[in-house]
Amino acid sequence: MAFQHGLSGLNASSKNLDVIGHNIANVGTTGFKASRAEFAEMVAASMGAGGTNYGIGVEVAAVSQQFSQGNITVTGNSLDVAINGNGFFKVMQADGSPAYTRAGNFKLNKDGDLVTNASAKVMGFKVDPATGLSTSEATPLNFPTGAPIQAKQTDNINATLNLDARVVDAASVTPNTPRSTYGTSINVYDTQGVAIPVNLYFVKNGSNNWDVYTTLDETIQPTGSPVGSVLFDGNGVYDPANAPIDLDMSAPYIVSPNPNNPPNPPAAPWNVRLDLSQCTQFGSKFAVADLTQNGYASGDLTSINISKDGMVLASYSNGVTRAEAQVALANFRNPQGLLSVGGNNWVESFDSGPAVLGKPGDGNFGMLRSGALEDSNVDLTAELVNMMTAQRAYQANAQTIKTQDQIMSTLVNLR
Repeated sequence: MAFQHGLSGLNASSKNLDVIGHNIANVGTTGFKASRAEFAEMVAASMGAGGTNYGIGVEVAAVSQQFSQGNITVTGNSLDVAINGNGFFKVMQADGSPAYTRAGNFKLNKDGDLVTNASAKVMGFKVDPATGLSTSEATPLNFPTGAPIQAKQTDNINATLNLDARVVDAASVTPNTPRSTYGTSINVYDTQGVAIPVNLYFVKNGSNNWDVYTTLDETIQPTGSPVGSVLFDGNGVYDPANAPIDLDMSAPYIVSPNPNNPPNPPAAPWNVRLDLSQCTQFGSKFAVADLTQNGYASGDLTSINISKDGMVLASYSNGVTRAEAQVALANFRNPQGLLSVGGNNWVESFDSGPAVLGKPGDGNFGMLRSGALEDSNVDLTAELVNMMTAQRAYQANAQTIKTQDQIMSTLVNLR
């Protein structure tokens, strides 16, 4: 019987050494999770109810993975992402099947897909650029690396400026105050991304009232024919009773010269809403604090950054930075039930339960750290101590076999 005990001990110790060696070999593997061998006693049940059970050795009951948090190391690479907390990145393998990983050392391939080192595609929620809202279905993350993004036609101009409250009516002085005295300009974009300059001139016309013109040419836009007016209350604040100002981009007083014969006429009538709600009329000089519009020309992808909530912000050569997607995270009721398939990947099993998808920071999902990677959670010092302990256990089991052999030899040699 002692031979059986020693042999089972040798097998268990050997497997334990295999697990420890695997941990030590992956001490530098990004996102690696250490394993440990868990042992169980083996017994032989007696035949009779009044008998006793005999121990027949030991077995490896399970090799369990330890999903504790690894240290986070800053790398400076914007496509490196670490999970600080619970969750796994969901990826789609080459055969189309899902897998899960903690290794966030991602890259862009030639097709613009965000992929792992094993060429598995990283999954996420696409974001609508118009609304900024993400979808509920996870799809592979892809970015326009081979062609520029489409231009966006301007449909809104926002102006933040101060009109001098000390100014008198333009027509009350001789000569009249020139229309060009208080003016500014901004480029807007048509459907093809062609920049079109829009000039804005403000002319005082009555108490707390300013007319808005778009050209200095009075033959095209005579005095008294502004595109709109802006009114202020007695405190110099924008009056909410103001009528909206829509600029007709086909009008000759908006675009000149040759406004009615552009090289590439727009496919449909085009208006731009001029928002002056942030304008004021205070007793200080005319000043433009901010002047923005929401259109842009076409542009090429220049960089990608990932925020802590998983939003993937893409920057383009036209100066546009917008959220293109949100990285998806997955979690499991029993992560230790996941099956390791190599390449830093796990797949779900019956024991792990189905994956639950979510967004970083929601519920018990962890946050992301861009420009950083999660190190292996292997404690090298502890593993070396475990290795020495396992080695001594192996030697001790070998010694029991040797001792039993000596006993058997003594019995055989009796005369």
